[in-house]
Amino acid sequence: MTAVLETRDLKRRFGAFVATNDVSLKIERGARHALIGPNGAGKTTLVNILTGVLPPTSGQVLLDGEEITNLPSHTRVKKGLTRTFQINQLFADYTPLEAVMLAILEREGLGSRLWAVVGSYRKTVDEAAALLARFGLASVMADRTNRLPYGKQRLLEIALAFASKPRVLLLDEPAAGVPEDERHEVLSIVSDLPADVTVVLIEHDMDLVFSFANRISVLVAGAIFAEGTAAEIAASPDVKAVYLGESA
Repeated sequence: MTAVLETRDLKRRFGAFVATNDVSLKIERGARHALIGPNGAGKTTLVNILTGVLPPTSGQVLLDGEEITNLPSHTRVKKGLTRTFQINQLFADYTPLEAVMLAILEREGLGSRLWAVVGSYRKTVDEAAALLARFGLASVMADRTNRLPYGKQRLLEIALAFASKPRVLLLDEPAAGVPEDERHEVLSIVSDLPADVTVVLIEHDMDLVFSFANRISVLVAGAIFAEGTAAEIAASPDVKAVYLGESA
């Protein structure tokens, strides 16, 4: 299959410290791909490079074969590469409906006109409402975001990323901080994302990883330590020794 997202010999130094060490990675179109590893393995640094938050010291990032290494984050989003964060990045005083409408209008180049067009853009309202329903947020779409349960806030962040119509969606620990009784809802909705959207999951929760991913890359000390199917990674004694034992 064709790689929709690829890195070639990607390296990031912070002084003498090498956070990302010659990472060459191929994410296949439509994949459910997980990136796992011990704390400090360089997972978030790698995602920050992929999404343009950090520049690499050397190496390349390609999206659908096009080099995007030096493109800013907002340009990568327009090209179809979107992410969420470990700590949610939400507008606390907006309702979910307002926030998703803003994301849709931003995608269409009309973000600065939210309040001017809100009454006349019925299509935008309908799209936002449908998207919120997909993410289990229809019942709270008129509530202020800062009043939502944390699990709903995490789902809203994914919904906002999804509103950009990504080709590749990077989810950085989507269940982080979510109470146990809300995690199953996040897991179920993440698992039901459309098959034509490639999803890269960065996660410590191995139940979430192994129930979701059809391919897993293990990052250790900034480098790719192992890659394979979920079954291959689960059975690997080397991976168990460096990570899965610790995770369990």
